[in-house]
Amino acid sequence: MNLIRLVYSWIKHFVYESQQMFFFSLKVLRSMVGRPVYPAETLEQMYLIGVGSLFLIILTGMSAGQAMTLQFSNELAEFGSKTYIGRIMAIAVLRELGPILTGLMVAARVAAGITAEIGAMKSSNQIDALIAFGIDPIRKLAAPRVIALLIMMPVLTIICDIIAILGGWIIAIFISHITSTTYLVAVKERLIFGNLFIGVVKPMVFSFIIGFIACYKGFTSEGGTKGVGQATTESVVLSSISVLIANFIITKVVYSFLKGYL
Repeated sequence: MNLIRLVYSWIKHFVYESQQMFFFSLKVLRSMVGRPVYPAETLEQMYLIGVGSLFLIILTGMSAGQAMTLQFSNELAEFGSKTYIGRIMAIAVLRELGPILTGLMVAARVAAGITAEIGAMKSSNQIDALIAFGIDPIRKLAAPRVIALLIMMPVLTIICDIIAILGGWIIAIFISHITSTTYLVAVKERLIFGNLFIGVVKPMVFSFIIGFIACYKGFTSEGGTKGVGQATTESVVLSSISVLIANFIITKVVYSFLKGYL
């Protein structure tokens, strides 16, 4: 009986939180258009998100690209098909590896920062001060961060794609003993509309997911510094899980519509 009550309470809480987050997301979307606008805050967030995450993205992309190329090379060598490494890497990186790695890295780093910053402002009554001065806190705080994510996520994903393919190129030449021309020509063959489209759509969707969740958790944090820490943890976990779920849904939907272009 207690288990049933616990499950019912969890479902009730989940539905309530989902409803609140949905309406909060609509407010953020509405605040992204119209005036006043805050270009200085948006540029600052673009710098913090883009430049601040650059080293992490480069390191992750290089390591993942080299590891995947090494694994594919070992498997394809058994069939004498190592020349296909470039094609496989291009497909894997553009469709999945680049977007999902970038999404998870940004969710881990940026979502935590956004939630902690907004949560700290709420606990110190700075958000109440903005409201007292007639400033919409969602338009002032949430909108610039979501816009910055929307701009920088595709840029970081493209960088991750390039670095991952470059890492695969290094392994292909020095370990798999494939010529540079063979690898790069195979990669170029898969730089087609469908693969590029998926590689751009995913990070744009991920940016909304991460921005909405991080800002929502920051605005709804309670309990002082302890509550901010708990909200930050929930923000990272929920953002990462949502990115993984959205990745599967986008792949399924886009693949159904663009099957002839992949």
